[in-house]
Amino acid sequence: MKKCIVITLLLIVSLFFVSDSFAEVTFDYGASLRVRQEIWDNLLDLKTLNPVTPDINFLRFKLSLWGSANYNKDTSLFLKLTAEPYIWIGPLKPKSSGTETTSLDENEGVIDNLYIKANKVFGLPVDLKIGRQDFWGSSEDMYGEGFLFSDGTPQDGSRTFYFNAARIRWHINEKNKVDFVYISNQFQDKYLPTWRTQIENGLTYYDGKKYLDTSDSQAFVIYGRTKPIDNLDLEPYYIWKKEEEGAIPLYSAPAVIPELVLNTVGARAVYTSAPWTFGGEFAYQFGEYDGHKGTSQYAGQDRKGYGGYIFGKYKFADVKFKPELELRYVYLSGDDPDTSKNEDFDPLYSRQPYWNELLGYVMINEFIREAAKIAFYWSNSQLFMAKVKMALTPDTSLSLSYQYWMANEVAQPIPSRAAMFGKGDERGHLPTIFLTHKFNKNIDAFLQYEYFVPGDFYADKAKNGQFLRWQIQFKI
Repeated sequence: MKKCIVITLLLIVSLFFVSDSFAEVTFDYGASLRVRQEIWDNLLDLKTLNPVTPDINFLRFKLSLWGSANYNKDTSLFLKLTAEPYIWIGPLKPKSSGTETTSLDENEGVIDNLYIKANKVFGLPVDLKIGRQDFWGSSEDMYGEGFLFSDGTPQDGSRTFYFNAARIRWHINEKNKVDFVYISNQFQDKYLPTWRTQIENGLTYYDGKKYLDTSDSQAFVIYGRTKPIDNLDLEPYYIWKKEEEGAIPLYSAPAVIPELVLNTVGARAVYTSAPWTFGGEFAYQFGEYDGHKGTSQYAGQDRKGYGGYIFGKYKFADVKFKPELELRYVYLSGDDPDTSKNEDFDPLYSRQPYWNELLGYVMINEFIREAAKIAFYWSNSQLFMAKVKMALTPDTSLSLSYQYWMANEVAQPIPSRAAMFGKGDERGHLPTIFLTHKFNKNIDAFLQYEYFVPGDFYADKAKNGQFLRWQIQFKI
């Protein structure tokens, strides 16, 4: 509670500090309700482990309420509240005990966003944004296409994406600007209150609070944006991140991971000359684990890795349905078992469905950090992807992709997961379908389907996996 009071006071003080005079205050508000159903068939372990992971079928109801107070054209305060109950239809339940095959998980309500935003502070070419905020959605808030920054709370799915952060943006001139960002995120929410009517210890809770990440973390980011010529955008960056000791306590044995300090240096470039777009990004990482946790396999280990992607797009603007074709290649380094270092690429704050949903869940059994299961830990992979997007009508869009996935290093699972993996480097084939439709300005929907055919990176007995999701969303 003390932290909550301090943060609220800091936001209020900041509001008056950055603006010495206010015109008439205006208010805005809105709400959204998102309804989803997801069906997971042969996911997580591809039906290779004993006992096998059951298939999953559940509904999600995400309700968000938001409001903003606009003090003048440059200064505003924003608040967003979110809750997402689940209804579990299949055999996997959020409870650690019980025999019901259909159950309600009321989840917890959270303060999703709470920040002060001030542009042109004291008339200077400096913008501030302080508090709980998303680095996702608008081009103003995103860093690149989300390769390293997209979800600050990956363990709660798509319920929230927020970062507890302070951002200073310096507009050097019309073509050059740089962001300085400090981030402080947690394993469980510590800064602001949550509310929950049903306390359960189960698959996603510990001491009645939702997991948000595998450990507390801090980061400092310097992110530049420059436009040397009209058609070229360059984004160089440096990221320092500390992943604190500890991780998700699962089952009877809490996970213990030593502190990791990791440096990431990289850049993104995009060149556009209609109808062509070319781009790419490369990031190199180096750091080390704390050596004091002698019981951990990672204690004292150096961490080095690299990852990136290149892509090309062509839009057929004068053809029916206006198809847009994209070819993409992604490389994410994996841990070489013949060295003393850990060479896995660390996705930092981008553990989310970046290229697909399905494979990110299969990776849970691969990237286990001393009993801490980690979803969407994009690493040890090569991706070859062809994608086409079409506008079937002004309000209906269809995206089709074919993804071929490989591994750079053989699987190194813990003994209890060894039966899931083979000795090869072919992860498998993954076609996807994504259909969206906008009914009006307040209602939209989509249908998503993915199918995975595992290769020899997995055991011969591995089954094909399927992921199906539909969604309808209402906004006011």
